[in-house]
Amino acid sequence: MATVAVVGAGAVGCYYGARLAQAGHDVRFLLRRDYEAVAARGLRVESHHGDFTLERPAIARDAAALGRADWVLCGLKATSLAAAAALIRPCLGPGTRVLAIMNGLGIEEALAEAVGAERVFGGLAFTCLNRGEPGTVRHLEYGQVAIGHLGDDPAELERALALWEGARVEVSAAPSLLRARWEKLCWNVPFNGLTVAAGGVDTEAVVTDAALRAEAGALMREVAAAGNADLAARGRRERIDGEAVAARMFALTDAMGPYRPSTLIDFLEGRAIEVGAIFAEPVRRARALGVAVPRLEQLTALLARLDPGRA
Repeated sequence: MATVAVVGAGAVGCYYGARLAQAGHDVRFLLRRDYEAVAARGLRVESHHGDFTLERPAIARDAAALGRADWVLCGLKATSLAAAAALIRPCLGPGTRVLAIMNGLGIEEALAEAVGAERVFGGLAFTCLNRGEPGTVRHLEYGQVAIGHLGDDPAELERALALWEGARVEVSAAPSLLRARWEKLCWNVPFNGLTVAAGGVDTEAVVTDAALRAEAGALMREVAAAGNADLAARGRRERIDGEAVAARMFALTDAMGPYRPSTLIDFLEGRAIEVGAIFAEPVRRARALGVAVPRLEQLTALLARLDPGRA
């Protein structure tokens, strides 16, 4: 069994860390807001797969108290990416790997500058998770994670997939992490973005309103075009089938019900939203590559204006 340090123990970090603990791994959670609640009552997961509680999980308020780990599961918001290195370093030993289950583009590259590219993996989670009362995570739907290695090393990828053996999480290999990142943006951009821009609506409102649904599809096609240009510029042969990805994203979201994405929740609760990694970085790369993304540019500018965390 592996030792796993969870840095960024919000809904994502707590849920996937709890699943690894269920599978028998030694999981240690860095907690702040929920520390007292988890110390008193344990970490509870309310899941459509069945509820469960970690009665006495290993928790700490300071990263140094987590100790060295075989794996660091980083579930921070991209708005906290600058703080990630300082939180991860106390957990690093010679063989530690870092798995970032975070949204956005450029996440792994930023972590690699601090800890080395050979250690870094990305996890693309397609799941409906929210935080409940302190010490509680609500798992509403889906939950699968595609995992890739920053260097696309097949042996390292197998190592990462092996961590999840026995855990109640559907994991798959992403042989090209860059392609997987852009494909995930085909969901994150329209649904995280339009739920805010349309006035604080849920995903069901986006897919059932004809104009919003059409806008979501157009955004997906722009993201796919920019992603393919980025792949080509980096000498990669693989490409994103924009129409197939859009069909899959709509099918999943149609079945999701009235879900509030994390960006919408952050916006409604007055916290900084992940404009940089999810929206601005794709725009920056598209412009550099000469790819027209007018809808994405407009949405990014609007979200930057609405961002409660703007200076």
